[in-house]
Amino acid sequence: MTKQVSKRGPSSKRVDRWARYLTLAVASSIVVLTSLYFIVLTRGSVKTLTFGFSFILGSRWDPVANVFGLAPEIYGSMLTSAIALVIGVPVSIGVAVFLSELSPTRLRAPVSFLVEMLAAVPSVVYGLWGLLVLAPLLQEDVYPTLGRYLGFLPLFQGRIYYTSFLTAGIVLALMIIPMVSAISRDALLAVPQSQREAAYALGATRSEMVRMSVLSNGRPGLVAAVFLGFGRAFGETMAVVMLVGNSQTISASLFSPGSTLASLIATQYADASTALEVSAVVEAGLVLLLVAMSTCLVGRLLIRRFLRSKQTALFQ
Repeated sequence: MTKQVSKRGPSSKRVDRWARYLTLAVASSIVVLTSLYFIVLTRGSVKTLTFGFSFILGSRWDPVANVFGLAPEIYGSMLTSAIALVIGVPVSIGVAVFLSELSPTRLRAPVSFLVEMLAAVPSVVYGLWGLLVLAPLLQEDVYPTLGRYLGFLPLFQGRIYYTSFLTAGIVLALMIIPMVSAISRDALLAVPQSQREAAYALGATRSEMVRMSVLSNGRPGLVAAVFLGFGRAFGETMAVVMLVGNSQTISASLFSPGSTLASLIATQYADASTALEVSAVVEAGLVLLLVAMSTCLVGRLLIRRFLRSKQTALFQ
């Protein structure tokens, strides 16, 4: 029985060559766009780059006196993002475990659709809902209860404001749940079925199988989902502008209003009247981009380290 070998003509080779060039151009465009972001933001902030670390560590933003500091905004961005992760990540991983391991077949598709549909809701809609529905409920019922029982902690002391760090963080948690849960679900579904069968063969229950086999082997994907959720929360603009209070203060109380890098850029850029103020706002955008890129880099390094240590353990 002779094997037939297909002969590729010149036209097929030409198509393959152009397809390779096209995919290379598309992949290179990501690097080019990222480089352009840094170049444009660096050139736009050249007037305030000479401020050095005083721009990062300063706590005063006064365009009249030409004094600019981002410490309150960096603090507010970190705090609201941390609140979003503390609330949103456990819920997201729970949703991912339910959809990948525990959900009945007839419910899996509808629930997945509803979760993914939340990602399509515009951020301004989240902001309006938080401002009109969630904020009054929290201010009148939830926050007084937290202050009554947890008031011994600095986080829950002080005056309760209508817009605050905690309100913005709660809405951010709702906004990152669709993305984090979707990525986490895909990571858990990618765990080989043999890992589940091995856990059952050793006598594990379903919950033990999920903990020992699925969550353990899906950890790199879960870490990536958490860092992507942090990047989404850290850079969110419209919902935070409406809910954080836009007050340049550093306070330990979650009930206090504050500001973030994204909200500062959104509120100050249009009103910037001098070249120095415009440069300061653009540099705030540069800091925001650097933090987002650093977060992705740290996430990749952690995932690589975990995979390397896991491979080393397998061969020992």
